[in-house]
Amino acid sequence: MRASIIIPTCDRLDLLRGCVDSIRKHTAVPYEIIVVDNGSRDGTVSWCRDEKLAVVSLAANEGFPAACNKGLRLASGDTLVLLNNDTVVSARWLDNLSAALHSSPEIGMVGPVANYASGRQQVRYPYSDLEEFQQVAAKVNVSDPGKWERVDRLVGFCLAFRRELMERIGELDERFSPGHFEDDDYCLRARRHGFGLLMCRDCLIHHEGSASFKQYGTAAMQQLVERNRRLFMEKWQVDPHDFL
Repeated sequence: MRASIIIPTCDRLDLLRGCVDSIRKHTAVPYEIIVVDNGSRDGTVSWCRDEKLAVVSLAANEGFPAACNKGLRLASGDTLVLLNNDTVVSARWLDNLSAALHSSPEIGMVGPVANYASGRQQVRYPYSDLEEFQQVAAKVNVSDPGKWERVDRLVGFCLAFRRELMERIGELDERFSPGHFEDDDYCLRARRHGFGLLMCRDCLIHHEGSASFKQYGTAAMQQLVERNRRLFMEKWQVDPHDFL
């Protein structure tokens, strides 16, 4: 089994460096990293090439769903992972997610818990910096099926799913670009095709939170969220907040 880790990014090379470094330090299963760069102007593409990373360079910011889709089209793995550039992974993160994902043929998608997430995936662990986070995560990340919970939605900061799921339900819906509710949409589509979703409390990662979207400002951000919520309701005749 091999995993393809797709990381969309837009500027903030400092965060991408930390994310990639953590993957290299803490990933034991075979994997590839595919970075999809949304028009960065901070040397991201050059750094990726220097680091021998597969990189897709886009001339402008096409948004999170489009970037993910471009990465997924290049992915060769059996397990597909969408990972935000503002995350830091930890010991056994992908081993534990993979164990949950492949625990049953009907499980199609899994996700970790983190310090910053909407809904039930947000947890509180005491740590003041990334070094202390790794110490905490090393204790949390002990594979335990008793800590897997069936859920209706998983947040897109870190999603691991079977290739078979993508082949069945397709790619992310780009109508939600530049982002928000494309993950809710993907989860709903997965469930409607008979796939189960698991939240894994035996996998803790760090999430900086909305690093790419903070550039929009609070008012514009709220408008984007409300617009995409309306798009979701128009598509499904259901409020995505019902799944929180």
